[in-house]
Amino acid sequence: MPEITCIEDLRVLARKRVPRMFYDYVDTGSWTEYTYRKNEADLRSIEFRQRVAVDITERSTASTMVGQPVRMPVAIAPTGLTGMQHADGEILAARAAQRFGIPFTLSTMSICPIEAVAEATGRHPFWFQLYVLRDRSFVEGLIDRARAAGCSALVVTMDLQVFGQRHKDKKNGLSTPPRPTLRNLVDLAGKPRWCWNMLGTRHRHFGNIVGHAKGVENIGSLVEWTREQFDPRLSWQDVEWIKQRWGGKLIVKGIQEPEDARLAVAAGADAIVVSNHGGRQLDGASSSIAMLPHIVEAVGAQVEVHMDGGIRSGQDVLKAIALGARGTYIGRAMLYGLGALGEAGVAKALEILHTELDLSMAFCGRTDIRAVDRSILRLG
Repeated sequence: MPEITCIEDLRVLARKRVPRMFYDYVDTGSWTEYTYRKNEADLRSIEFRQRVAVDITERSTASTMVGQPVRMPVAIAPTGLTGMQHADGEILAARAAQRFGIPFTLSTMSICPIEAVAEATGRHPFWFQLYVLRDRSFVEGLIDRARAAGCSALVVTMDLQVFGQRHKDKKNGLSTPPRPTLRNLVDLAGKPRWCWNMLGTRHRHFGNIVGHAKGVENIGSLVEWTREQFDPRLSWQDVEWIKQRWGGKLIVKGIQEPEDARLAVAAGADAIVVSNHGGRQLDGASSSIAMLPHIVEAVGAQVEVHMDGGIRSGQDVLKAIALGARGTYIGRAMLYGLGALGEAGVAKALEILHTELDLSMAFCGRTDIRAVDRSILRLG
């Protein structure tokens, strides 16, 4: 195995080890993938101002996100089908995050259920991401289950009222359940490590849904239920209702416009996430990093502003913090590590990001991540 020095190394290894339909599910955007690529390109285009002859002996990347101490201002983003990148993927990623000292966010559309993740992590607090579905009694049940599992924050995703068109998923036959095409079967035959691991787990379907949603007892009934559940009527009144029912820290994800940021604050958000769903929804939308300063300006100090989209290095984290984010989220960077090496791969991804963040901060002459501002950047 080659020495792994960056997130790209993990991506290359994951591509070799994860079945194509599931790898492409991660490494894809909607339509032309313009916004998916723009997230990364706009981060790369931002330059640092290097400083010298500054005492950088004592450095700290520690901060807080919604009041929770973090070793660095990074959380693991909610990602669907994580358990199909590697068996028990959500559990492995949650354990790696716990040991490293950052938050893990479990998706509604996870393979491992809330309760399994809580048990596997010794009921260490993690965050839970909620989709607002048509079946409000099911949503209530999810909120109650997250509370019972000790989740310390609820992340409400606002930008999936309808699905973006993801061409690779259509071509690969990614569905629920996946279509057993000849190409997929041949591909699986070439991934014995992945197949062996999947044989050893009981978590192979959407664990938060099957057996919990009314009338959903198997994979067949899950298909019909899922098609009908994403709700185009989602409104800010729903967020207010969720805030009241939850009663704890509420993070609103999927904000791209200052007006929506202000509405999220009015609905009771404790933090908002500037996000375009990793370029997987509206293609042609602005990158997250481009919109971040505008949203920070719109809400001021009323709530914490976080950001996701395109983060592939610790330098990307530092750029987002410099432009006003209090925290960042990684999805693909974590999934590449998981697909490549399982739990050890997630841990490796976090170590890489932390090292890059610490060294870049040092080169910019800063010793405390909480004091970083845009003066470290060379902006046009």
